[in-house]
Amino acid sequence: MPCVGASAFVGSAVCACARLRCPPPTAYEKALLSVAELSDGVRLACQIALPLAGDADEVEIPAESWSAGQRTHLTGQEAPLHRSSALAWTDLNAQPPLPDDPRADWERLGPGVAALLPPSPAALAQLPGLLRQHGWRVRLIHQGGRAMTCLPPDQAPLGLAVDLGTTSLAAYLVNLETGQTLAAQGAANPQAPYGADVIARIAASMQQARLGARLQAMLSQRLQDLAVALCAAAGAAPGEVVAATIVGNTAMHHLWLGLPVAHLGTAPYVPVISRALTVPAAALGLHLAPGAEVYHPPSVAGFVGGDHLAMLLAVDILAQPSPVLALDIGTNTEITLRVGERLLCCSAASGPAFEGAEITHGMQASAGAIERVTWAGHGLVWADHRRLTATGVVWGLACWTCWGTLLEQGHLTPTGAFMPGTLGHPKAAFEVVPAAHSSHGRAITLSRRDISAVQLAKGAIRAGIKLLLEAANLQEHDLASVILAGAFGNYLTVEHAVAIGLLPPLPLVRFRQVGNAAGMGAKRLLLSNAERSAVEALSTRLEYLELTTHPDFADRFSQAILLASDPWD
Repeated sequence: MPCVGASAFVGSAVCACARLRCPPPTAYEKALLSVAELSDGVRLACQIALPLAGDADEVEIPAESWSAGQRTHLTGQEAPLHRSSALAWTDLNAQPPLPDDPRADWERLGPGVAALLPPSPAALAQLPGLLRQHGWRVRLIHQGGRAMTCLPPDQAPLGLAVDLGTTSLAAYLVNLETGQTLAAQGAANPQAPYGADVIARIAASMQQARLGARLQAMLSQRLQDLAVALCAAAGAAPGEVVAATIVGNTAMHHLWLGLPVAHLGTAPYVPVISRALTVPAAALGLHLAPGAEVYHPPSVAGFVGGDHLAMLLAVDILAQPSPVLALDIGTNTEITLRVGERLLCCSAASGPAFEGAEITHGMQASAGAIERVTWAGHGLVWADHRRLTATGVVWGLACWTCWGTLLEQGHLTPTGAFMPGTLGHPKAAFEVVPAAHSSHGRAITLSRRDISAVQLAKGAIRAGIKLLLEAANLQEHDLASVILAGAFGNYLTVEHAVAIGLLPPLPLVRFRQVGNAAGMGAKRLLLSNAERSAVEALSTRLEYLELTTHPDFADRFSQAILLASDPWD
């Protein structure tokens, strides 16, 4: 069975400490690791006791260790799209130079091209080699009346679409000519060691002057690695990627672009810029086709960013029956309510509990995580037994709530507290997996603290929903539909989320789970100028509600943390 540590190395399999004075390997490590790994200083994270002996004050956790096995949700519902690419391309034939015709290569492409399309240095640098390698034929990529780059003749230009999440990244390689997704891959956000949520990363950046540049470089390297892997899977090369679109929440947008984030961490949470930005890929450390550019959609507010706009675009929020609620649930949950022509939105600080970071035995969704538990007789039956994910916690709480196993029998109160002495656990912790059945030999428990972490997260979301509806003079039962996006929103079992009060008590047919809609929106923005215009217009229509300063938020939140489908007085 895989080994999981109970230390800071959440979900990791190994930690490399070759530069440190490593402790002697344990018998468990000798059984699982090779002689070469042991001699290189590799140790299992769950076997490391901190602080280490000697002068060591750091432990290096290889990226392949702490991100291994993490599941990134890559799919989502995709609506038909009329492609009107932000880029255009023209196949050109030139006559080779002769002694009596020594015109420059660019001018040899024809007077229309030379006069109408001012070249970029990248296009000029590639042109001579491509012309001579391909019989004086070349495919010219241009945008907005300027030549950007060159490709071999008839070669399909490729694009990269990325959903830049706080916890994980989802990347897609797209054929810009056909619109086909050639490859998709997810990865952990490498910034996670500096904070499980954006607030923690903003705080870390404010405390360490040079950290912002490091965080940007970490993302750049991870995205470059993803681009290389995607191209390899599609039999292509990064040099064929002529454009990219990256969407993320406002904090991730700023950290990716290397912008200051201090003002995002203090009221009134003002971003540096809200409008759409197009930036040369090379300036961001991405080695794609020379001249490639990266489009970033607008942000709405300090905690509602381009990823939420991309999600609204992908689900076609303006075409949905009104009133409709759209939620992208994650470490930061963005919520939009459409009522007629009005679009009201807010951001709920759901925190990292939904990613397992605030759960005692928590981890992100990956192989071996407990995501499904059911009650059978007087105990639990679990699908796997490594550690708890937030989805596992929600499922368990909801099962007990729905079936009356704990709440109705008096084992668990609506406030989330275990009754002392119930279920044989006087210390108010419920044993999910006995020590004999866990991979690390310790019991996996669900404690009052774990329940509180999920209560706080779901309370913030439900309070945000309530306040948006009140701003529109609506009740929860007025909602015609609720759209759930994001990895957590996709894996969540709706009836259980309703039972514990995360979502309003509506008929299940009114809920629709759409997967990674932000990623689908990023692809639409990559493929269509019309979609870019639509998302930029959409950003100006959203009415933002700041929950932290709302006079009724504390009252709604205090009710919403109750484990009840209808917590309102």
